[in-house]
Amino acid sequence: MRLNGKVAIITGAGEGIGRAAALRFAREGAAVVIADRNSESARETQSRIIADGGRAREVITDVSSSAECSRLIEQSLNVYGKIDILYNNAAITSLSPVATISDEELDRVLAVNLKSMFYLCRAALPSMTAQHSGVILNNASITGIVGAPGMAAYATAKGAIITLTRTLALEVAESGIRVNCICPASVDTAMLRASFAATPDPERARANNIKRHPLGRLGTPEDVANLALFLASDEASFITGGTYVIDGGATLARRWREE
Repeated sequence: MRLNGKVAIITGAGEGIGRAAALRFAREGAAVVIADRNSESARETQSRIIADGGRAREVITDVSSSAECSRLIEQSLNVYGKIDILYNNAAITSLSPVATISDEELDRVLAVNLKSMFYLCRAALPSMTAQHSGVILNNASITGIVGAPGMAAYATAKGAIITLTRTLALEVAESGIRVNCICPASVDTAMLRASFAATPDPERARANNIKRHPLGRLGTPEDVANLALFLASDEASFITGGTYVIDGGATLARRWREE
């Protein structure tokens, strides 16, 4: 029960990493606010938590909207009275290079993947500052470290999240708030499977992707949820401003090949 008595908001908690984290946090005692734009998937996550004896509340949210992010924080405070953990996980993918990406796609990716974190952190900070405690986790990606040809907007947003995490950690440390960043490699989620499906040979794309990971497999949502749990818990009380790679060795292997 490492999160016993805590209240956690998790965005994109209707599926994938967000759902795995919501289930894991709830099993460790947290009351979880499930923020997702898909009401059906959010309700499924909520039902699983409640069936397991946990506490959860779904709040349908489009995180690209500043107003909806503020409403999410307000509703969470109204229901639970505090916010101990904000896990910014929601994201969309983009498979366009710089030369061909449209204004609309660029704006959408940056709004969902990056600006949402500004909106939510800004809205949550007054409550966390008042209680002189809190944990903010931001999901980035190894693409924000090494780049990703053909995924310009996605990789750019993920790189900016790393810098946002470091900057915010310095801004709020004196208020007792910790901020850290998680950088997964390929995680076997619906979003990743959709990117494979968009290629001429999805099975080959998947196999080639797995080869980039020296541990010989894709990550699972539970792998990332376990890391998030540690960083959200009091066991990580002296950790802030960090960028934590969880990639099956993919980043190291890429650097070795480049050398």
